[in-house]
Amino acid sequence: MELKCKCGSTCISTAEEILIKAKNTFNPCKNCLKPSIKKFTPISKQISLNSFDSQFERCLCGKRHLDLVMAHVLKLMIRENLQSKNATLRNACAPLITPAYPLQASPYLGENSLIVLSPKMNQKCAEKIMEEVPEVKAVIKGESQNVVGLKDSSYNPHVYETLAGCDMRCDIMNTPKGPICVHKDQSEIHIEFPSHKSAKITSTSLFIKKNFHNMDFTVIDATSGPGTLGIFSLMAGASKVIFNDLWKPATHMTALNLEVNGFKVDFFNEKLEKCMIACGKQFKVYNLDIRNLNSVLDEKFDLCIIDPFPGVNPKEFEDAAKKLSKKVLLI
Repeated sequence: MELKCKCGSTCISTAEEILIKAKNTFNPCKNCLKPSIKKFTPISKQISLNSFDSQFERCLCGKRHLDLVMAHVLKLMIRENLQSKNATLRNACAPLITPAYPLQASPYLGENSLIVLSPKMNQKCAEKIMEEVPEVKAVIKGESQNVVGLKDSSYNPHVYETLAGCDMRCDIMNTPKGPICVHKDQSEIHIEFPSHKSAKITSTSLFIKKNFHNMDFTVIDATSGPGTLGIFSLMAGASKVIFNDLWKPATHMTALNLEVNGFKVDFFNEKLEKCMIACGKQFKVYNLDIRNLNSVLDEKFDLCIIDPFPGVNPKEFEDAAKKLSKKVLLI
């Protein structure tokens, strides 16, 4: 499939390109200054709200510290009466860097490297932020505590609203088999914060090593989201992986992420009209309720991975998984 973002720009790259670029993406140059802004002190007591503040100047290398960028964003929100003058960096909005990976220190940002998420946002302010803050790639309205997607067929889907810019992000997930680059339209896919060691990937890795060491094995990633655990299973030696998610945007992202990470997609149903979204030599991607997945599978797999949303009772998922596979891993 074509690695092309919906905005028509170069938001999507192969894993190799992203990893090469990411090494120095957020590092300061020797002339970059550390900000003096305090996170728990009202921003109005630290900067001028009505005129340009010299603290907002960028280094000659084109980067600014994350705190300066967020202070700039908060200043605009206060001027648009979306935040009070007592607002601090800690309660302003959620900064989502891209590409995101575990960092040793706060990042210095260049152009189009940040997505801003806030429940207190409107179209006018979003457009103003995009105009004045070049580090911001997109502005999204939503509560970061609310999980994006479709929890179960009995729930209504929840999404954020992209007010300005392009919300395509990339998370770089560390695994024992090497990094995985996970792209996502952030208004439609749940937020994850990459860590040096992912608990979900660790659990999957240990289970595979214990049960299928030096053996041929097949996997169903039954609630795949953007495809992280299924892609890791392929990297860990699975001969075949079925990806499945009830949320159509997640299956679209799964197909994209398979291609990005080097697993060629032979067929992709861009219109997302049928239950099979994509397929390749070692995988298939479906858009079904896990309880209906047996209608398209004619074999029993070795492992079914279930990673349900918080607050969802997994019992029915586990019962369905036992009919599909010999072993079940509940994340």
